[in-house]
Amino acid sequence: MEAKENRDFRDAVVKAVGDSIFTCYQCYKCSAGCPVCFAMDLQPHQVIRAVLFMQRERVLSSRTIWLCASCETCTTRCPNEINIAKVMDTLRHLQQASGNQSRESKIPIFHNAFLASIKKSGRVHELSMIRDYSLNSGDFREKLKTGGWRNDVKLGIKMFLRGKLKILPPRCKGIKEVRNIFHLSEEHKKT
Repeated sequence: MEAKENRDFRDAVVKAVGDSIFTCYQCYKCSAGCPVCFAMDLQPHQVIRAVLFMQRERVLSSRTIWLCASCETCTTRCPNEINIAKVMDTLRHLQQASGNQSRESKIPIFHNAFLASIKKSGRVHELSMIRDYSLNSGDFREKLKTGGWRNDVKLGIKMFLRGKLKILPPRCKGIKEVRNIFHLSEEHKKT
């Protein structure tokens, strides 16, 4: 059963990214150029290798998939044009679909709050994103206990006065198109 699960895992990544992933010959160029590699438990080339070797648990429990900044430096540097940034994104989706708790428990919550903000208004609205993140991550209760919310309020006021923080979400001309992208993405995940 576990072997089939691991094979299905690899096949799901290949389906999302393409067969080019099999051309990885571990040149390490992706890892050498990664600006956040120093904080990762698996370097990008190790993630690719683990996917190919069907090491589902190792990859999905890795901090790396959540620490990836999606800057696409790895993809640009790859001599075989493997879309490593898309691999990381696919792995984030698979990790969330697995239902297992991530070792980076707050990053997936931030990820979801960020995407929900874009889906709702077509752009990021920081205040609603902060609210959603704080309520879902437990930060709100923690900051109430410790008084850490005072620093956040001071910073928020400073940002508001400089025009960096808007009370209302910005208007987006293409909101229907943005929502359609989310709808198509959700439909694609089901297949």
